[in-house]
Amino acid sequence: ASWSSVPLTKLEENEQQRLLKMENDIGERIVGQEHAIEAIAKAIRRSRAGIKDPRRPIGSFIFLGPTGVGKTELARVLARFLFGHEDALLRYDMSEYMEKFNVSRLVGAPPGYVGYEEGGQLTEKVRRKPYSVVLFDEIEKAHPDVFNILLQILEDGQLTDSLGRKVSFKNAVIIMTSNIATAEIKKAASLGFRSASEIDSYDKVKDKLMHEVKKVFRPEFLNRVDEIIVFKSLDRTQMDKIVDIQMADIAERLKENRLILQLEKSAKDLLVEHGFDPEFGARPVKRALRRLLEDPLSEELLRNHFPPGSVIKIERDNERLVFTAQQPVVQVSSDKPLPDIPE
Repeated sequence: ASWSSVPLTKLEENEQQRLLKMENDIGERIVGQEHAIEAIAKAIRRSRAGIKDPRRPIGSFIFLGPTGVGKTELARVLARFLFGHEDALLRYDMSEYMEKFNVSRLVGAPPGYVGYEEGGQLTEKVRRKPYSVVLFDEIEKAHPDVFNILLQILEDGQLTDSLGRKVSFKNAVIIMTSNIATAEIKKAASLGFRSASEIDSYDKVKDKLMHEVKKVFRPEFLNRVDEIIVFKSLDRTQMDKIVDIQMADIAERLKENRLILQLEKSAKDLLVEHGFDPEFGARPVKRALRRLLEDPLSEELLRNHFPPGSVIKIERDNERLVFTAQQPVVQVSSDKPLPDIPE
């Protein structure tokens, strides 16, 4: 499987059950975007059930929304869910393809030019990893010729590189992100699906966004996209869940040192207070975690204040976090020697 890039899950019978509960699995990592997860799950199930056109990609989507709401993270989680690892995500920043002379790098340099024998940056990677999620970030920045390439991918499911080899995209998921008209989405920062009036307001915002999208992209391009998904801004309640996810990642990394984190409610509230910003999404939370938790904790670890097996209790002290070591946890299954338990 590692040589051919064909995921083993494709051959397993229990994949049907995984697809049926796809929303729950992806929803554990993506917060506040249930409608986006549902739309993607339906497209994936259509493909795996054999209903979609076999020539075209598994699914093609345009993600609209402000920064930091999970557009790129959803693509990363989808790659892990479908193909088993995040390396299956092939990401292309369209700011690198704003000029006409850069577009040819996607399919390979023409004969007589430098890099002709190397293949294209897009076609060569997909040829080697046919089962992948291909992410085109900030697609509105791309040169118009890029859309001609995308039209062929979305319609025929294949591209011909500079060496004349046909590269199939029928086993790939195509995702394009855009920040078009994000000012309209910021007005809906406090919206959720709690009442009929809020749903109506969100639908109006979505209609305005679709109007802007039609101004930027050609109709023949939009007609070939399976779904255009508008991401909502995140509220404070959802930030609590994001802190939980980020803390789980940090705790997982510290398991190698046999350390356990215990985050108190007051400490969590401090992280949310410093990290909550509807305009910038979840990214301020990561900065708050680095500044308030990771930086001071790393200094404590380098001073050997927490021996392996310790439980690190994290509490709030005004505008900072303090760390105290609890009694080490006895781990019978570990082969490493345990530290001395203080009296």
